[in-house]
Amino acid sequence: MRTLAVLPVKSFDRAKQRLRPGLDPHSREQLAEVMFLDVLEALGATAVDEVVVVSGGTAARRIAHEYGATAVEDRDEGHNAAAALGVRAARAVGAQRVLLVPGDCPAIDPTEVDELLERPVSPPSALIVPDRHGTGTNALLLTPPDALAPAFGPGSCRRHLDTAPAAGTEAEVVKVPSLALDIDTPEDLGALAEISERAPRTREMLSRC
Repeated sequence: MRTLAVLPVKSFDRAKQRLRPGLDPHSREQLAEVMFLDVLEALGATAVDEVVVVSGGTAARRIAHEYGATAVEDRDEGHNAAAALGVRAARAVGAQRVLLVPGDCPAIDPTEVDELLERPVSPPSALIVPDRHGTGTNALLLTPPDALAPAFGPGSCRRHLDTAPAAGTEAEVVKVPSLALDIDTPEDLGALAEISERAPRTREMLSRC
């Protein structure tokens, strides 16, 4: 089954505004970039057939090309708009499913991603990966790619579950530990510090702050 990973990425200079109390603008920009690099490298070690990066930032698209990923330009109109653009790009090349993942989950474990990809499903299906609080959505595995409209944001785990029946889609919440931590707040940075074996670029950069 041809699977594309879709990675929406905000322009680095506009990212991580909620970290302003602890990081200056340059550090926030650096953090967004190194997290993106950690995620790209991890996805490259998984069974996905291709990675599609959707970003309004030229730096993110350049890095995507350097890593052999496809880069799609968007207008930085939000995560859901970028995700939908990536889904359309996946459908255009005949992908049978998409894995929507964020660029701020730097501790992502390729083995856990592959285990998610190996779960048996009956299309149309949506596997919903919650954040560590159990309320947000940090990843969606959609078979086929348009099985469910992405609706990320606060409360999105329940929102995805609630909208799936109307789409005729079987939805299931699947916990993936390494995808549970997305970096948005100073508390998230503290949680990342407890993970010793992953997110090497992110951890190295933060050690210098």
